[in-house]
Amino acid sequence: MSPRILALDVGTRRIGLAVTDALGLTAQGLPTLTRRNKREDFAALRRVIRKHEVAEIVVGHPLRLSGEASAQTDKVTTFVEELRAHFPGPIHLWDERLTSAEANRLLDEAGRTRLERKGVVDQMAATLILQAFMESRGSRRE
Repeated sequence: MSPRILALDVGTRRIGLAVTDALGLTAQGLPTLTRRNKREDFAALRRVIRKHEVAEIVVGHPLRLSGEASAQTDKVTTFVEELRAHFPGPIHLWDERLTSAEANRLLDEAGRTRLERKGVVDQMAATLILQAFMESRGSRRE
């Protein structure tokens, strides 16, 4: 078994989640976490980390298309700083530009309505973040 990686797509209302499979080959979406407050959000993340035996975390880093930081970038950076107090393993920031747009495009192709997308787009964005992170690692090993 390979150490598992958890991906987070952190938003204001929801956190999209994805985790690697037991062999570390594919990204699997998990149910989206609806945010309540910091205490409950981190408690829910601790449960996911424990359940899936997560060894490291990758968090989508929301930059503007120009590569500059935004207000959401600052919120995610603060979230990651707080997450480090709850998780001793490595936490990586991953450029997530266009992952939500790509997730919406894929859901369009699948014929999902706007109502059906709620939460699913966050899960799919986390899956895309994790897949890109894993592919980057694979290309560095080759």
